[in-house]
Amino acid sequence: QLQLVESGGGLVQPGGSLRLSCSASGLTFDYYARGWFRQAPGEEREGVSCISSSGDITHYEDSVKGRFTISRDSTKNTVYLQMNTLKPEDSAIYYCAAGPSCLATIWQEDFGSWGQGTQVTVSS
Repeated sequence: QLQLVESGGGLVQPGGSLRLSCSASGLTFDYYARGWFRQAPGEEREGVSCISSSGDITHYEDSVKGRFTISRDSTKNTVYLQMNTLKPEDSAIYYCAAGPSCLATIWQEDFGSWGQGTQVTVSS
């Protein structure tokens, strides 16, 4: 059974950087696309970025384009989200998810396996 575990969240000042990791276990080959989502208090969960199983397709939500970079290391079954130039509005719980494909519109309904989330707080 696929299990996902996020790490790397924390408190950072505006303009700072964090790198989130999402490690997968319970599979011999990571053939899933992976997505990052976030949910702020009182808000709907939104798709932030996704990456295909091969790593050659990536998509980003408009507000993070140019600031966030998604990547994956298939040898470690791990996906990363490098977040630069962080803003207070990036504060949220960030979730990793696995699904069959990475599409331009990142819908949570397209992803079936989820991690427990990691808190990101951007504040001075």
